[in-house]
Amino acid sequence: MPSAPSGSATPPRSTPFTEEDWTNVDGDIPPYQRSKTLAERAAWQFVEEEGGGLQLSAVHPVGVLGPLLGPDDPPSLRLVRRMLEGGVPACPPFGMGYVDVRDVADLHLRAMTHPAAAGERFLAIAGHSLRLLDIARVLHERLGERAAQAPTRELPVWLTRALGIVNPELRLLRHQLGRDLDATSAKAERLLGWRARPIEDTIAETAESLLAHGIGT
Repeated sequence: MPSAPSGSATPPRSTPFTEEDWTNVDGDIPPYQRSKTLAERAAWQFVEEEGGGLQLSAVHPVGVLGPLLGPDDPPSLRLVRRMLEGGVPACPPFGMGYVDVRDVADLHLRAMTHPAAAGERFLAIAGHSLRLLDIARVLHERLGERAAQAPTRELPVWLTRALGIVNPELRLLRHQLGRDLDATSAKAERLLGWRARPIEDTIAETAESLLAHGIGT
């Protein structure tokens, strides 16, 4: 969620993130998340001070999955690709939200055209957060032998931290380990009538699309 809270910059919590939450740009977060938040704050400030009659709405998707449009290799799908290829021997222990790219597009259209969207921020998530192991389980259940290389176990937090000493990818996850970064799209559902499709369908269709394009085989 680009300008909603980054897990590395917020204390642990038991309630889902909402549109009232913002990334702490002074926290220990990657430059990408910081830049997204600063850009959005600048946009809201511009509309307030110089926008005249302009209206602004902001849509914040969580992890975006979904079928490919072509044979490229988008970063947001690399987790699923690597699971199919056997590149994830075991899952790091954390959870986050996911949403279908088609539902993100639908929410953008609603935010542009629905009168209730003016001046509002919207989170886009399908259901609740998923552990990486949950994604792997969906792949096994929906694709069978074609997902035989997907992981079947989750690493303990202590071991993941230890491996992060020598593995830069795991080191980047250090603040998320053991946490489930959940969010809610209740606002988009209430104001705009938006509904996300089941994320299990999205995961399966993502994998099917990757395999159809020769990615992940």
